[in-house]
Amino acid sequence: MKVPPVWQAISEPIRSVLADRHRYHVYVVELDDRVWNEARFRRANPGYRLGKPLVYVGMTGLDPDLRFDKHKAGIQASRLVFDYGLRLLPGLYEVYNPMPYEAAREMEVELAIGLREAGYGVWQA
Repeated sequence: MKVPPVWQAISEPIRSVLADRHRYHVYVVELDDRVWNEARFRRANPGYRLGKPLVYVGMTGLDPDLRFDKHKAGIQASRLVFDYGLRLLPGLYEVYNPMPYEAAREMEVELAIGLREAGYGVWQA
């Protein structure tokens, strides 16, 4: 991880503690169109606009790539990601990561709301 210039003046032990606090991530997974056949997904997305992506929004203390791999392997997986997950969409979340736990919890909700308002079909963890 590249150290931001402002961190240059902070001692290494303090930098380590601060970086450790900012270890949570939000992530977005593109879902296969077949997820629309799930009644609970349709019910959660009455404002879905045809042609927009169908996605899952989550948060994790792991790297998003590793978390996606765990979903696909069935390890602490969302069934929708396990069954319908295609790929991560880093362009929708990378700018926010990493962050502290509480910020990630809030950002997961805000990101899901924002995508839903933009017409996406969204399932949130």
